[in-house]
Amino acid sequence: MSQSPAGPVSDGITPLQQMVSSCSGALLTSLFVTPLDVVKIRLQAQKIPFPKGKCFVYCNGLMDHICVCENGNSKAWYKAQGHFNGTLDAFIKIVRQEGVKVLWSGLPPTLVMAVPATVIYFTCYDQLCAALRVRMGDSAQEAPLLAGAIARVGSATVISPLELIRTKLQSQKLSYRELTNCIRSAVATEGWLSLWRGLGPTLLRDVPFSAMYWYNYENGKRWLCEWYNIRESTFTITFISGAVSGSIASIITLPFDVVKTRRQVELGELQAKNLSSQVSYSTFSVMNRIVAQDGFRALFAGFLPRLIKVAPACAIMISTYEFGKAFFRKRNQERTLGC
Repeated sequence: MSQSPAGPVSDGITPLQQMVSSCSGALLTSLFVTPLDVVKIRLQAQKIPFPKGKCFVYCNGLMDHICVCENGNSKAWYKAQGHFNGTLDAFIKIVRQEGVKVLWSGLPPTLVMAVPATVIYFTCYDQLCAALRVRMGDSAQEAPLLAGAIARVGSATVISPLELIRTKLQSQKLSYRELTNCIRSAVATEGWLSLWRGLGPTLLRDVPFSAMYWYNYENGKRWLCEWYNIRESTFTITFISGAVSGSIASIITLPFDVVKTRRQVELGELQAKNLSSQVSYSTFSVMNRIVAQDGFRALFAGFLPRLIKVAPACAIMISTYEFGKAFFRKRNQERTLGC
């Protein structure tokens, strides 16, 4: 296999080029999807104002983040005054009265983790999938399923302690020295595994989602290429395949998303108020409580909002990523022919 300064070439491009492609896709996805979530949060705050210590989920199109309402911060973007009559009206009024930049409120701090996590995830997936296809032989069609699951476990495991640290910094307003002491104390009393608290529910949602997403995406892309009788997938084909596969995966994993969000919010609020709870927050305990309190249908709450958010995010991310890879592949081929 040919070598380049950036590393071994896989699928005609280097790992560094895969990282650049996924990074550009991550940034573009965040720019498109974040305004939808900002408007959603502003509408929620209008209906039920956020008190001190209240937690809410903020999504930048790449990752969900728990945000804690700050005490006495009446100028926070989620507390801004406004009377909106629906999503479209909120978009128009926010832009007119507060400026376009407000639609990306809260985005920069979340990108610090979301972009690296996405880069690790997509690059690992491509490298794993290429290796598994060679090793699996006749079963190569199942390679995306396995590669997607393993890549998600890896990226979630790396980023989980950082998300825990970010939440502590935001909710408890600790200095970096206090944060270091807090982490050391937690490790001393509960062990290193305490840094990965909450990883289980995340994996229960994200690993099946990832496995189904990549399997359906690769097969959908191949089927569309055969349907249109073309060898290489186009931007439109990758966009459609990404949207459809993301929609299917999000619908099937919705109960785990509901449980994970409920668990994150409840634990975040307890942490913000420095309280402890005797209630079990294991995935299935939370699931049983939701069913007991609100019925089985509550596990599928937020079906349409999740679909509206996930489908375009998946479509934009994968089509931008594939476009970036195609650009570098063509560039590498031209450079090879020029030598």
